[in-house]
Parts: sequence; C-alpha cells; structure tokens
Amino acid sequence: MIQVEDALNIILKETFPLGAEKVAVLESLGRVLGESVYGGRIIPPRDNSSMDGYAVREVDTQEASPSNPIILDVIEDIPAGSIPKRAIGIGQAARIMTGAPIPEGADAVVKVEDTRQTGQRVELTVAAKKAENIRFAGEDVREGEEVIPAGTVVRPAEVGMMAALGKSFVSVYQRPVVAVIATGDELADIDDPVSSWKIVNSNAYSLTAQILQCGAVPLLMGIARDNREDLLAKFRPALRADVILSSGGVSVGDYDMVKDIMTEVGTDIEFWRVAMKPGKPLVYGRISGKPIFGLPGNPVSTMVSFEQFVRPVLLKMMGHRFLFRRTVQAVLKEGLDKQPELTYFVRVHVEREGGGYVAVLTGEQSSGILKSMVRANGLAILPKGVRNISSGERVTVQMIDDSFNMTLNPEYFQER
Repeated sequence: MIQVEDALNIILKETFPLGAEKVAVLESLGRVLGESVYGGRIIPPRDNSSMDGYAVREVDTQEASPSNPIILDVIEDIPAGSIPKRAIGIGQAARIMTGAPIPEGADAVVKVEDTRQTGQRVELTVAAKKAENIRFAGEDVREGEEVIPAGTVVRPAEVGMMAALGKSFVSVYQRPVVAVIATGDELADIDDPVSSWKIVNSNAYSLTAQILQCGAVPLLMGIARDNREDLLAKFRPALRADVILSSGGVSVGDYDMVKDIMTEVGTDIEFWRVAMKPGKPLVYGRISGKPIFGLPGNPVSTMVSFEQFVRPVLLKMMGHRFLFRRTVQAVLKEGLDKQPELTYFVRVHVEREGGGYVAVLTGEQSSGILKSMVRANGLAILPKGVRNISSGERVTVQMIDDSFNMTLNPEYFQER
C-alpha cells in the first residue's frame, strides 16, 4: 500500500502536456496558451480622451476657478470614432467624447462636470493639468511587446485583449480524451427500469461531470459486466483515448477482475491500493505511455480518488501549471477518530465565520453516501499519523467549490 503523496509523485512525474492546436479566440476560454501573444499594433492607436469633456491647452486654463471661470471658444465637436478637423489654438477648446482622438494643439481634457457651455463658448471652473484625462498612444500595448505569455490560462480579460490585437485564432494545449468504463453486474443505466437488485450507474455520470469541469473530453464506454469477455470488449477500444478510467472491480472479491484485465491489455501496473479513506482500492498504471486508473466502485471513493489523482493529471496534460485545489485552514466543528496509517478526506461544508472559516461534517461519511458529496464544498484532509481530531481543531480543507454565501439582504433573493 502506497501513501497519497508518493502515489501522486509517481503519477505526475510521468505526465506531460499534450501538443497544441489552433482554436478560435472565444473557444480558448479556460484553455492554456501554447504560444505567447505579442502586440502587433499599439493600443490605443493614438492619443484619446478618457472622459467626456473639452480638449484644451493647459496654458489657457491656469486661472480658472468656480469664482473666476475661464471662457474658451468651442471650435468643434469630436465624437468617438471621428477624426478632428481643426487644431486647438489660443483661447480655443473642442467638445470631445470618451475615446475620441485628441486634436492637435490640445494637451489636456477638462471633464464635462467642471464646465458650463453656452452657445459656442464654454466656461471652465477648474484649471487643467497637462496630460489630464488623456490616454496616450501605446499606453496599453506597445508594438512587439509580449502581452500574454505562453502558459497563461485564458480568462475573459485575455479573450478581450486578443480581440483588441486582432488575433482571431490562437494556439492552446489540446484537451485529453478520457475514456470512462463502469464495471459491475449490479449496474443499470439511468433510464433502465427500476429494480431492487440493480443500482444506477451514477459513477459514469459523476466522473463525466468531473472530466468536463476540468476542461477535458469524456468518452463514455458504457457498462462492463463482471466477466473477462465484456471487460475486454470495453477496455480494448478505450485504449484510443488519452486517459482511461474505470470504476469498480478493483478490490479483492472473486468478481474484482479489473486489475487482471488491465494487465492483459498491456498495462504496466505502478501501484495498487493507496493509504487513504475513502479510495484505498485504487490501481494505477501506464499503457503505451497513457495513464490508466482503476478507481474504486463506491460513489464517494470514485469522486474523491478523481479529485486527488486524476484531476491533476488532466490539468497537467492541458498545460496547466497550478494543478491543485485551493486549500484553507478551518476550525472543525465535530471531533473524529481515524486509522493513523491512512490519510482521510472528510466531506465538509465550509462557511465564513468572523475572520476565518469553520468546517461542518456533511453527515454520514460512508463511501456509499453520495449525498455527503452533494452537501460538501470541501474535503478536510486528516493526515496520516493522527488518531483523532478534536472538535475545535484547525484542519486543512481542500476546496472543491469556492462559492461562499455573503451576508446580504434577504430581499435580494426573493422571487418576482
């Protein structure tokens, strides 16, 4: 039996990013850039106004105040998107909109709130400062500048910047295809007739959702029955995927055949059984360089094992540099006893309290209670070597959902 940290090290040292592909800029959201993005043009392309107001010469406004307004002649209106037709001379101003180019001769913009226009004249009640309310050409992006480095995870800001640079296609790391095989004679599909001796194949759905949440591509192979022929019929075509996941059939029962089938299709088994709860009966190996996981069959064990081992692998294959969930320190509200040789991943709901966090167990912690995952937004990590955790102790919690309730007026949430 291998420790969690050792298992993770073995898996990740053998995992490398996939190749790159070109995608449309909007399709790059959430993906990792496989190339750096450079400024092929300056942004903004010329000096422009950051305010609605009046383009002026600083020198003409020096004596302006509310009690001593300066009056200038308005020689032009400059809407955004237009080109100034006249230069600003002594005692002159141009009415200008946000984003419009600064006319020749002007060196400042007085915002409209500090002016009063009467006919073709404007009164300024404040003195302008040189460069005030002007966005200068190249202020945002210089030509040839590395604007977004390779390895960046694309967010809406990066999408907007690439659009501003006229980059309609961009290179990103490929998304791995992940084959999902559920095993067990007891499994029924989601639309099959209800039976007291069958259980719905929820693992395939939770795993597929976890794969999609990572940004990878699931490939559902269906249910494999507990016999050699059916298992081989699912595992062999799954080998075309980049990663293979199976759930169930990895313990020590007479019908737990997955480990043997993995070996038969050519898998080099790296380890079997991890010192963790839930998720101990886990098999990991490689086949033609591809990772293959035999995950436990209990629904919580399946999801927790995915979080600890499969998710970091998929993220690394997609070029991510930050592979792990955010962790917080939280006060555990209830005490727990545990086996000291195992690392426990306890389902908790984390809430803000004062200046910190508190963690509350989400109920029965059996690996078959999927509702405990439904109610959880974090996994409290209780390390090996510890026999019990007392109520009120601080624990590290791996956040699987970063959403927190704020203290808001209840009226905000009323239905119309």
